[in-house]
Amino acid sequence: MTRRTAPQQRRFLLATLAALPTLAMTRTAHAAKIFPFIPDHYDFSTKQVQEAVARKFPIQRTVSQIAEIALSNPVVGMSPDRNRVTVHVDARMATPFIPNPVNGAFTLSTQLGYDAQSGSVVLVSPSVDDSQFTGDAAPYNQQIAAGGAVLAAQLLDRYPIYTFKPEELQFSGVSYEPGTITILTKCIRVQIVEK
Repeated sequence: MTRRTAPQQRRFLLATLAALPTLAMTRTAHAAKIFPFIPDHYDFSTKQVQEAVARKFPIQRTVSQIAEIALSNPVVGMSPDRNRVTVHVDARMATPFIPNPVNGAFTLSTQLGYDAQSGSVVLVSPSVDDSQFTGDAAPYNQQIAAGGAVLAAQLLDRYPIYTFKPEELQFSGVSYEPGTITILTKCIRVQIVEK
């Protein structure tokens, strides 16, 4: 066995010290793959919700066999003071009670909920907050809003705006699920809790 000289020992020690940051980074990266970060919430931007809702439109339906209503161009908004999502849609309506088709708009609002069976955040109990029709339809705004409410309930209630992937709700053998859903100014925050 040969004995190292002082310069060889110094070079060996310096090489070992130089390699430590690389080894530490490798261990950290490996640990991150084994123990992924599980957030305590997920945020969905207004844009993400807009894209999800827009997939449902345009819609054309007959309401109570007395009116043809076409809905298009949804614009999603957040109403944090009421903890609701709003959807403003353009509307075109034709009915035998009005000589010509009329254009206007509906503003709907909806709560959000979690559907455990599909793993989705869904629209819950949408309602018409406002209907804006002018001209020949103006005297019938109340009836139009009622028809819009029926249509909204039929088409948007339980509509999914985000479906969780299984791996987003699993960590190290523990299952998680969405908890409280809060509407903020620019996003929706879904709390993640242990099952």
